[in-house]
Amino acid sequence: MAASIGNALEWFDILIYGFFATIIAKTFFPATDATISLLVTLGTFGISYLVRPVGALVLGSYADRHGRKASMMVSIVMMMVGTAIIALMPSYASIGIAAPIAVVCARLIQGFSAGGEFGSTTAFLVEQAPERKGFIASFQFASQGLSYLLAAGFGAVLTNTLDKASLDAWGWRLPFLFGILIGPVGFYLRKHIHESPSFLEAKPEESPVRTVLAHQKFRMLLAIGILVLSTGTSYVILYIPTYASRQLHLPESFGFIATALTGAILTFVTPFVGHLSDRIGRVRMMTWAGIVFTATVYPIFKSLGEHAGLGALMAMMAWVGLLKAVYFGALPALMAETFPIETRATGMALSYNIGVTIFGGFAPLVVTSLILATGSKQAPAFYLMVLGVISLLALWQCRKTLNLR
Repeated sequence: MAASIGNALEWFDILIYGFFATIIAKTFFPATDATISLLVTLGTFGISYLVRPVGALVLGSYADRHGRKASMMVSIVMMMVGTAIIALMPSYASIGIAAPIAVVCARLIQGFSAGGEFGSTTAFLVEQAPERKGFIASFQFASQGLSYLLAAGFGAVLTNTLDKASLDAWGWRLPFLFGILIGPVGFYLRKHIHESPSFLEAKPEESPVRTVLAHQKFRMLLAIGILVLSTGTSYVILYIPTYASRQLHLPESFGFIATALTGAILTFVTPFVGHLSDRIGRVRMMTWAGIVFTATVYPIFKSLGEHAGLGALMAMMAWVGLLKAVYFGALPALMAETFPIETRATGMALSYNIGVTIFGGFAPLVVTSLILATGSKQAPAFYLMVLGVISLLALWQCRKTLNLR
């Protein structure tokens, strides 16, 4: 719980920002054209990812030199600060240009803290139980599913109970305020945990960043490669409520309901997948899930476009959620196995955040732009198919060159 709650808070904030992107656009980034306003908002969402690799360098290195716990404490405090700024910031209409500047700064703070979160906490988890690393590390991503469930639940309740004026004026701020309340719980839990035994027994690297960049670049490229399908899917799921309302012209609540179903699947299926990966092999499970996902993502998007409705949307998101759970349930442990313990937090943090920045953070902006450029509602599927091919090639190399199973 102590390790996973930070990841849950990070993803909860990301999802809320993405889910309420159209309202945030009007509140902080008004423009005469609603599409341009939305693109600016999604661009701001993506900009925060540019600082994530910097956070990975600083906090990942800090975790490898001074301990996982120390880095985890810093990251959760910074997350709380960024969330509070967005929740309490007056609108552009109230204070002018200061409002969007402050929101951009808040996203940068969140991006920096998130940069070190994944590497430190995943290293901490796998080092608690090396013989069951697939199972225990899977809770890192199961917490993301819980974040989808909570964020989508907020979206569904707020859009169904508040009128549009109230939702635009103050309703969208409620989940951010809830996020502020999660932070102190995570801080308390992390304050009372003990450092991982494996780290205490290992000899710390004097410069883990230099070691990773000088001698482990291939390992880092493989870790990025196996990640991209998972991260791209995560951010397309985040975009689904906007996609459902703007492209399919469905009620806003439909997108939130379908995403909540995906969150429930990810929350409860992921730990079972992690457990299975300890028994039958991570690369094998992820390869089959990647093949099926890449082969079926276009047909399900096409079918949704032809038969748009709540039932079709929920069926699609259930299928995406199930395949994603099978793929990413084993992913944290596989990424941890890619690096030795002395550079594990730094290597994972850099790999994760470079991959998330390039293929995830800008995914909603890329997908929106692709839809505008092609006029095709299947544009998200094209993007995910490309990522699927990249990840499958990386998995093949993990088996071939690192002998990972």
